Amino acid sequence: MIERRASQDRGYADHGWLKSFHSFSFANYFDPAHVQFGNLRVINEDWVAPGMGFGTHPHRDMEIVTYVLEGALAHKDSLGNGAAILPGEVQRMSAGTGITHSEFNHSASETVHLLQIWIQPSERGISPGYEQKTFSAQEKRGHLRLVASPDGAEGSVRFTADARLYAGLFDAGESAQLPIKPGRLAYVHVARGELAVNGEHLKAGDALKLVDESAVVISEGKAAEVLVFDLHP
Repeated sequence: MIERRASQDRGYADHGWLKSFHSFSFANYFDPAHVQFGNLRVINEDWVAPGMGFGTHPHRDMEIVTYVLEGALAHKDSLGNGAAILPGEVQRMSAGTGITHSEFNHSASETVHLLQIWIQPSERGISPGYEQKTFSAQEKRGHLRLVASPDGAEGSVRFTADARLYAGLFDAGESAQLPIKPGRLAYVHVARGELAVNGEHLKAGDALKLVDESAVVISEGKAAEVLVFDLHP
């Protein structure tokens, strides 16, 4: 079974300094048909205005992945971590027993465009943790590069979740196929550009849910950047 979710069907919030599309129910947006998919709970596509950001706030028992598309997002947390997250980098924060953090756009002129992803952990009450790695465009060109996993395979960031996250860049003539094991779910989110997934044409912001499919097949890319999730049902 394949279900397409168009970009414009997502929830939307405009706070002036922050514009955000919600793929799943979040904050004031609630849709009983889109609360989560397997253990994938949140994909928020955010645009943070120059000189603005999220003040210090808490999280608990959630695996949080930040994927910046444009700009630089400054991060500080209660573990003492402080770094800018840039395009090509993947940040993983395990909230565990509790963590506070802030995220800020220090640029005076450039908007930060990012995806924030929440995945439910396979174990609650763990110690909070943080990791950040760079994955080059070359690693993702015409290929689904593993960027987050429960075992840190292939140099991916390691989180406490029964999920794997892949990122890829695709243009004309480039294609990839990712097998899906029986009983697993797959979710595809197009971050930029256009491509075809299992024959479905998708544009930026569109998504595809795959249930009882044997593979994710990507083709016909046009300046496309895509995230693919292998998920616990």
